[in-house]
Amino acid sequence: MIPDEVIEQVREAADIVAIIGEYVSLKKTGSDFRGPCPFHQGTRRNFSVVPNKRLYHCFVCGESGDVFKFLQKRLGMEWPEAVRFVGEKTGIDVPDTKVKREGPDPREPFWEIQATAAAYFQKVLWDEPIGAQARDYLAERDVPRSVADEFGIGFAPREIGLVRVYMNALGFDDARLIESGLLVANDQETEPRPRFRNRLMFPIHDVQGRNIGFGGRLLGPGEPKYLNSPESPVFSKGRMLYGLNRSRNAIRRADRVLVVEGYFDALRLMSSGIEEVVAPMGTALTEAQAGLLKKYSRNVFLLYDSDAAGLKATFRAGDELLSQGFSVRVVTLPSGQDPDSYTREHGAEGMEAQLSAAIDVFERKIQILERAGWFAELQKKRRALDRLLPTIRATSDEIMRDLYVGRASEITGVDRAILLRELGAARQVTTSPEPVVSLPDAVPVRQASGDRRRPRRGGGNAAEHELVRAMLQQRTRVESIAERIGPDSFRDPAFKSIFSALLAAGPDVSFESMADSLDAEALETAQELMDGNEDLMDVQRTIDDSIARLDVREMEERVNEIDRLLPLADEQERDGLNEERHKLVLSMRASGKMRWKALGRGRSR
Repeated sequence: MIPDEVIEQVREAADIVAIIGEYVSLKKTGSDFRGPCPFHQGTRRNFSVVPNKRLYHCFVCGESGDVFKFLQKRLGMEWPEAVRFVGEKTGIDVPDTKVKREGPDPREPFWEIQATAAAYFQKVLWDEPIGAQARDYLAERDVPRSVADEFGIGFAPREIGLVRVYMNALGFDDARLIESGLLVANDQETEPRPRFRNRLMFPIHDVQGRNIGFGGRLLGPGEPKYLNSPESPVFSKGRMLYGLNRSRNAIRRADRVLVVEGYFDALRLMSSGIEEVVAPMGTALTEAQAGLLKKYSRNVFLLYDSDAAGLKATFRAGDELLSQGFSVRVVTLPSGQDPDSYTREHGAEGMEAQLSAAIDVFERKIQILERAGWFAELQKKRRALDRLLPTIRATSDEIMRDLYVGRASEITGVDRAILLRELGAARQVTTSPEPVVSLPDAVPVRQASGDRRRPRRGGGNAAEHELVRAMLQQRTRVESIAERIGPDSFRDPAFKSIFSALLAAGPDVSFESMADSLDAEALETAQELMDGNEDLMDVQRTIDDSIARLDVREMEERVNEIDRLLPLADEQERDGLNEERHKLVLSMRASGKMRWKALGRGRSR
């Protein structure tokens, strides 16, 4: 606990007018100061700060208290944090308020080793010849040393033994270095190697400002371009936000937070004077990261890149934030620009202009789909709704959800009642092949369930599984199979990759050579299929049966798509759709592979 005498000392020394004046426009009136109340959003000067009594009071809503209570109520600070905050402003040291534990905090060794490594990486960057490449890179990115030092940027050398030798000399043995993620041990190698090599190093801090890990940006060719510290007792990538330790008070003051993709975006904005910025470690904002922001503001601006990957990340983050009750706006920078480059060229004033032009995340989805012509054709209009409805479902604010329903009805011409009925069903959208339209492909369809990845086995994927297994066992049949189906018949990315690789390699190329063209997931899947199953008893029957099931799946998907198009169609279009649906049902029944029990009629006449 904070000693009472320290609390009183801080309260006495605090300039309550100056501190509250950072958040309220105060004007001297006699011996007091008056301004609009920040608690009930008043416009008249009914909010009074009395410096002699070191208190504030609103004559309308009745809110009153001292400087500590103001910070708690206005900025959401906890009591100890408010006392420390005022103590920093008055120059009074406030003792650590944590409850005393038996013995030292078990996380202290992790904080210590990460802080020591951060200091070493900074030393290499600025004092060693091997840091010249990194210094040149920072100069190219227009990052002066003052900014780099402010953010603790360093450089991890390419040479294998330097980090280890330096840290060993300070008493950090290999076991601690491996546990902290600074070294990695490979069973096939006799000596541990540094995790970070030839990388510009960004120290990552927790909210209390303690070193917990690093993000490393590779200088030169190679992958991955960005590498984070591994999970540890102090570091969890999906539960941390880069920069939050620096920006949390600024977020509270401004009542907004800017979410950007990268370290350079964050430091550029902060160093330009826009401090209320955070960056996930990677582009996907997690549920835990969104939960962190709740303590500071409910108003989020998303400043991701405008390429396809950035748009997908924008809308995934938007849905997550909407589900937790945030107000979400999207900033669209000129083509080819990111927050770093745009702020470097136009400064904070230019970026503020872009922020003032930000639009609601749902409206941004509509904008992209509309510009690509997805509301002009019947079938595209249905697929456009498939991209809009999940965002409406994700929205927890009932008023905002109703506004979104109205906007979707307006732009598509679909009756509100039909949209509400489909939202109420909350059914999971069946995935169908995407048309060749680049922009809307960046507007993801979010599944209703928590697990967004399709199960590997089951339904059509079971047929894919068996077909690929047959091809791996008897590769001479791959070419004849390719005459009957193509890569687009596969929905699972791993199975699709394996099929394409088998087709490109031919029957005589070894699996080891073919494996070079597969990513890690596809390679693991192929090895499981080859190593973990007995040989098929009847390969040709398996092939025929699997292809028939895939054909039926395509017909089922078309039937499902027709059912979703029917409410949008006029009478002539509806007749054509029902006729096509009837023919598909007959074909599926004739195949003997149909899964649905009742497909006799279309849903709308």
